[in-house]
Amino acid sequence: QVQLVESGGGLVQPGGSLRLSCAASGSIRSINDMGWYRQAPGKQRELVALINSGGSTNYRDSVKGRFTISRDNAKNTVFLQMNSLKPEDTAVYYCYARIMRLGYSDYWGQGTQVTVSS
Repeated sequence: QVQLVESGGGLVQPGGSLRLSCAASGSIRSINDMGWYRQAPGKQRELVALINSGGSTNYRDSVKGRFTISRDNAKNTVFLQMNSLKPEDTAVYYCYARIMRLGYSDYWGQGTQVTVSS
């Protein structure tokens, strides 16, 4: 059994900052990619940022220069520092991890709401 538990969402004014955290726990041999996706009402889920076990990162264009993804491999935790937030960043943010147990499988967190509004 594997769980991804997120924290850090909330309401923030435009231009503000939030930091999301996601910890993976359970029967884990190793974790390859970890990252964050988001889904706004009426829209498809989209990739925000990914980081692999070696620290290489990938961001969607609209968040480059504003968001920073990082991870603590010893604690199986991934973070998303979000600065200069815009109303269009409003969405439910989902943690993602590709985890090795018997083989690699994709796991998701329950989602955390981020609302950017004045």
